[in-house]
Amino acid sequence: MKAFVLERYSKKRALKMTDVPTPRLRDDEVLVEVHAAGVNLIDSKIRDGEFKLILPYEFPLVLGHDVAGVVVKVGARVRQFKVGDEVYARVDDLRIGTFAEFVPVREASLALKPTTLSMEEAASIPLVALTAWQALVERAKLKEGQKVFIQAGSGGVGTFAIQLAKHLGATVATTTSAGNVELAKSLGADVVIDYRTQDFEQILRDYDVVLNSQDGKTLEKSLRVLKAGGKLISISGPPDPSFAKVSGAPGFVKLVMRLLSFGIRRRSGRRGVDYSFLFMHADGGELREIGRLIDTDVIRPVLDRVVPFDQTNEAMAYVEAGRAKGKVVIKVK
Repeated sequence: MKAFVLERYSKKRALKMTDVPTPRLRDDEVLVEVHAAGVNLIDSKIRDGEFKLILPYEFPLVLGHDVAGVVVKVGARVRQFKVGDEVYARVDDLRIGTFAEFVPVREASLALKPTTLSMEEAASIPLVALTAWQALVERAKLKEGQKVFIQAGSGGVGTFAIQLAKHLGATVATTTSAGNVELAKSLGADVVIDYRTQDFEQILRDYDVVLNSQDGKTLEKSLRVLKAGGKLISISGPPDPSFAKVSGAPGFVKLVMRLLSFGIRRRSGRRGVDYSFLFMHADGGELREIGRLIDTDVIRPVLDRVVPFDQTNEAMAYVEAGRAKGKVVIKVK
């Protein structure tokens, strides 16, 4: 099969399109013919080696975490899916590889594709949707009447999280550039802050939840817009002891992770705020719930662009630049 392959860790290194063997199928997996693959910043971070201590990949490595496609083969223990099913998924860590013509996906991580979406639209959903769901529904337990600050409202996670938070009945604030203000408002944001000309710390007060996706300076400022008892959930780090415990990383790496988050955990505790780091996980059951919200027009995908398979490297570079409005998707078939 054709695939874009990473031969070794290296910043900005181009992936190489080549022929590789179709992956072997495990008993609890289905083989999906890839029609479209979403591009995420984590693909570039893995290429750069940022996760090599906690995600021990072997080379050559095919990148790609989001997939929409058709089941062409099922493992011996698979019961929920059959050949011909249209499906979508965020594939599991250590089994990534959607920048290819075929990818194996664990049954538990897979869901039927929302019927109202094209393959390209469906491929834009899994990673960002699961991130928003696990942050706002599972971790924050966001309730009607609460206030949530979602950073980078025009990005992949932001565009989905705003819609989900509004569905849950929250008041939503977000940051974006002036050119994306109308997009953020159309998704349901109540307060839209131009990060280039305004300081959110001077505008927001007594928020219940912050979903942080930016740098350490923004994380510190986010702490100060929360009320006592609020929750600061970060998807950009630093990792906390809970994540260190379940990461499977070597002992010294777990210790480093604890130390990296010591400062923000201490300052959060002093303000009566709960800090946690979220590294999302694949979950087919949650994707089924998300699919129902999409098929009933509660949430819509936001695509910046769809690019052909042979432009995979260009798509990754565009996402890395941080200017995408919503998601970038590769059309494989």
